[in-house]
Amino acid sequence: MKKTIILFGIPLLFCFTSSLTLVSCKSTYLDSKKSKVLLDITKEVDSNAYVNLKNYSNDFVFDMKYATNDNFLKEKVYPCAECFLRVKTVKSLLEANKTFLQQGFRIKLYDCYRPKAIQKKMFQLVPDANFVANPKKGSIHNRGGAVDISLVDSLGVEVNMGTKFDFFGEEASHNYQNLSDEILANRKFLKEIMLQNNFKIFESEWWHYNLNGSNNDEVSNRKWRCAD
Repeated sequence: MKKTIILFGIPLLFCFTSSLTLVSCKSTYLDSKKSKVLLDITKEVDSNAYVNLKNYSNDFVFDMKYATNDNFLKEKVYPCAECFLRVKTVKSLLEANKTFLQQGFRIKLYDCYRPKAIQKKMFQLVPDANFVANPKKGSIHNRGGAVDISLVDSLGVEVNMGTKFDFFGEEASHNYQNLSDEILANRKFLKEIMLQNNFKIFESEWWHYNLNGSNNDEVSNRKWRCAD
């Protein structure tokens, strides 16, 4: 049920939830519009604002799994392949990628910000907090401070990390050692550079990195429409 309230001559739209709680109906959609030129992240004054990573760099590879059917949900749950993150997360990610580029690699992204509604769906399918955060608490993905990543080399070939992204098993853990020297070295390389740039690991997933302190940010359910 919706109700329009007139306040000082300005019509404001409010929504009543099923519990009769009054909440604002202001749009919570993120802006998917692409900038015609790359923007400078250092000029963004609000470190907690959500921005589209694609507007700040052309040096990432994007394989946004939840904008496809190639994921453990077996369905597309994002309208299009965008990577939204908070400004402070983007700043650290750009610095990490700069270091990888200097060594002939670049970051490949599988997932960035994730609306809480999608988190609920994931937890219903995999109700194991070792791999999927309980939506009651919320994932760092829901706070705009987490990225799921791998690396590709100068030819665009993905580096061997031992398992696929979103592999729910002990082999995906940082502590798992029954792997080849090459795979262990690749994981260590990714980990060391990310830790040097204000990120920390998520123990059970080699691909998941959280920005330090981002667990204190607010859980969000903001979605986005495709710009094109």
